[in-house]
Amino acid sequence: MLAYLGALAAALAYGSATVLQAIAVARMAALPKGTSLPRRAAAGWLYAAGLVLDGAGFLASAVALQKLPLFLVESTIAASVAVTAILAVVVLHQKLSRREITALWLLLAGLIVLGLTAAEGPSRAVPGWVGWALLGSVVLVALGSYLSWVALPQRASGISLAIIAGTAFGLVGVGARLLPEHPSLASWFTDPYAWSLLALGATSITVFGLALDRLETTTVAALNFAFETIVPSAIGIIWLGDHVRHGLWPVALIGFALTLYSCMRLASKAEISL
Repeated sequence: MLAYLGALAAALAYGSATVLQAIAVARMAALPKGTSLPRRAAAGWLYAAGLVLDGAGFLASAVALQKLPLFLVESTIAASVAVTAILAVVVLHQKLSRREITALWLLLAGLIVLGLTAAEGPSRAVPGWVGWALLGSVVLVALGSYLSWVALPQRASGISLAIIAGTAFGLVGVGARLLPEHPSLASWFTDPYAWSLLALGATSITVFGLALDRLETTTVAALNFAFETIVPSAIGIIWLGDHVRHGLWPVALIGFALTLYSCMRLASKAEISL
């Protein structure tokens, strides 16, 4: 039960953080030029609160991934866009289209189906080199991002960067799924999984920002949701022993498809404009 609550808490934290950060950015942008640093900090403290929620969301998702399969947790995290959409209505008095309201209901149905069909349990044991390979993947992510930025036309560059960012976010989930328990604080410093979480997390956030500079938010968010969900889900099912309850694969696939489709339909809410 704690793992399910962790996944839901992660979605709530990430979705709420987006709203807080949007409000903070709008407040700081409204300040006159030359405003003192203390006043700017006072106007933008919600941004810091949003970052704290992002951190809390990450920790909650890591707790969930110790017991739940990647396809469930990553789908739930992607559903944070629904939290953002609902809070935009409640807090910011924005309106949702009929299409977006339908997507919210479909998303809820998909998550319920996934929650009922997913089988709890730790990941399958993997060889020791996997952690170092995951850490080494940061180099490939950085190289691919650099080539996408300098060698491709603007739109193709944005698409490539969004895909790379989504894949990198997904690999963060894989690292969290494989993260072992440690008896002491010192042992964390020699764990490649712990370092891969930090390195991939920082890199994926940076690449996502680069993608937004080349492509519209809705497209970047949709591609990011797709690859952040599909890539780790496939890795979990094929290599890490993630599975659904006996005989419920067709039902789980329907739930997964509903969730992913709904998140992509709500992609325009991934970034709020005030």
